[in-house]
Amino acid sequence: MLFKDFKLNPSLLKGVKRCGYTQPTPIQSRAIPEIMEGRDLIASAHTGTGKTAAFMLPILDRLSKFKKAKKGTPRVLVLSPTRELAEQVMEATRALGRYVKFKSTVILGGVSYKPQFKALAQPIDLVVATPGRLIDHLDRGSIDLSRLEVLVLDEADRMLDMGFKKDVERITSVAPAQRQTLLFTATFDTSMAALASRLLLEPIRLDVAGRHITLDTIEQRLYVADNHSHKKRLLKQLASDSLLKKAIVFSATKKGAERLARELRGLGHKAAALHGDMSQAARNRTMKDMRRGRVRLLVATDVAARGLDVSGISHVINFDLPRSAQDYVHRIGRTGRAGADGIAVSFASGGDDALQLQKIERLIGKRLPRCEVPGLEPTTVLSTPTRNTRSFRPRRQKKRFSFGLKLSHGSSQTKSGRRIRITD
Repeated sequence: MLFKDFKLNPSLLKGVKRCGYTQPTPIQSRAIPEIMEGRDLIASAHTGTGKTAAFMLPILDRLSKFKKAKKGTPRVLVLSPTRELAEQVMEATRALGRYVKFKSTVILGGVSYKPQFKALAQPIDLVVATPGRLIDHLDRGSIDLSRLEVLVLDEADRMLDMGFKKDVERITSVAPAQRQTLLFTATFDTSMAALASRLLLEPIRLDVAGRHITLDTIEQRLYVADNHSHKKRLLKQLASDSLLKKAIVFSATKKGAERLARELRGLGHKAAALHGDMSQAARNRTMKDMRRGRVRLLVATDVAARGLDVSGISHVINFDLPRSAQDYVHRIGRTGRAGADGIAVSFASGGDDALQLQKIERLIGKRLPRCEVPGLEPTTVLSTPTRNTRSFRPRRQKKRFSFGLKLSHGSSQTKSGRRIRITD
């Protein structure tokens, strides 16, 4: 199947070609025809599957059929959980719709209201927004959703995780009942099913995520650490690897991200932090520096786990394991994109880490290879978690063999030539 088979507006196909898209991804092949038919849709798809184009191409095709826009009254609203994702959706939209006439704006927190008021005082077709700032505009009367034709909830599971359930319900309550609603989510649990039952009308259900996660282009490794200090020494070693071109290091806390970034800069690395306490201008500046190569190590909280799209990420390092197994998939999906290879490294140091690791391995359907850096071997190993046990057990002597890009017995090395051993 080709994009032209969807019978999209020729001007839109011109934009698709300029973006370098050739064949539709599975989610695009299945979702686009259903959306163009006007059906409500629930689509389960993981990050990096092309879901933005899956909903935006039929939306842009709809907008290409000219209707006179009205001030502050959009025909289409896309809700995104984070500022970064909202900006990236808008960037992709404008790239795909380069040759289509429509008026759009992005509404998000952390930045001045003034340009948003200015944009909403003009005729508008499409708005991409984060829930909190959109609620502010509803309260101020600067946006009117009475004319809404299509509502998209992008990464809806993430919005629920971040506590936006009431905001989403408030927003949908002032939108027309006869709208088309598209819900995209990586996971579909009971809370998501309950939300969908309230917001969607006889939706088509697409599951492109599948039961198991496919991360074939990403080499995954686990390093057991005795404590926080041990994790820092492992990170220092990895950061000095010449194969590490550009990396995202995930920290559990904002203070932890700031501290790690500061310590890495003290070691001479081009590092910066990214977290929710930073102003939007500072976050934009950091991401621009990352894309331009001025930042090699981005130390981030999970604000960057979803939607972040930076080319050339060779490594993702989970300094702290994520709170949920699904977030692990979103995090490591920042590398190994567009057919490139990537390396995902995780540290685990006892406590709840053993239980979190078990959940991750159950989700991805395999055991993470346990690796060691010579000279930085742990003195303990993670215990197998039980209902009453989440701790380390004494280390036992185990048979070891070398670990490279592929597991094999005998002497092996990584691409950088550093020997890494695996215990299994």
